[in-house]
Amino acid sequence: MDSSNDQILASMYPFLTAKKQDPASMNRALAESIRQKAAEHQSVIEQFFSLQGQALIDLAQDLAKVYRSNGRLYSMGNGGSSSDAAHISVEFQHPVTTGRPALPAFDLSSDKTMLTAVANDVGFAQVFSRQVIALVNPQDALIGVSTSGNSANLVNAFQQAKKKGALTIGLAGGDGGEMASMGLDHCLVVPSDSIHRVQECHVAIYHMLWDLVHTLLADDRGQLVPADFTTEG
Repeated sequence: MDSSNDQILASMYPFLTAKKQDPASMNRALAESIRQKAAEHQSVIEQFFSLQGQALIDLAQDLAKVYRSNGRLYSMGNGGSSSDAAHISVEFQHPVTTGRPALPAFDLSSDKTMLTAVANDVGFAQVFSRQVIALVNPQDALIGVSTSGNSANLVNAFQQAKKKGALTIGLAGGDGGEMASMGLDHCLVVPSDSIHRVQECHVAIYHMLWDLVHTLLADDRGQLVPADFTTEG
């Protein structure tokens, strides 16, 4: 291969020709990368909760109303957000803190038979909406997690839930995408372009949501004690 082609190849794929870095230099670079990512993580978390803390309280109050009415929480998401949807449902249904009752919550991403049947017969954009039509009632809540806010299958499911009068809850990132503009009852948007930072903030949001809902319900039962305001699961 002539030198001109070698230069083109090197410019397109520099890792093929670049020399290995000195181990000490590499370690310093990695340490700095960790520092920057941790600082960015902290900044995103602090910015979100300083601006949207009351929005999270408002959401918790409405979700507590769902449970007071014997309603259920349904969750949904794709990819990593599907893992978050599963995490949300298990937090509510299997509380790890002593004295906190199990609350009905179900992950719509968990039934692979239903997902593959609908995806094969109708299309992946309908995998959650078909379940919402069959399962969700007016006294229930539906929460969808998306880093972009533009997932078609979540948007379609929310539209069906809105028709039924269920409480609709979105967790999104960036500018919130379509989820932020479709009139959900609650849409909490993490203003970051980093998918990882958005996901990390989503975890903090639903952990706090879980705690707030249980605190509100404990107050209904007359079981609220000062420690409930500081105890984490």
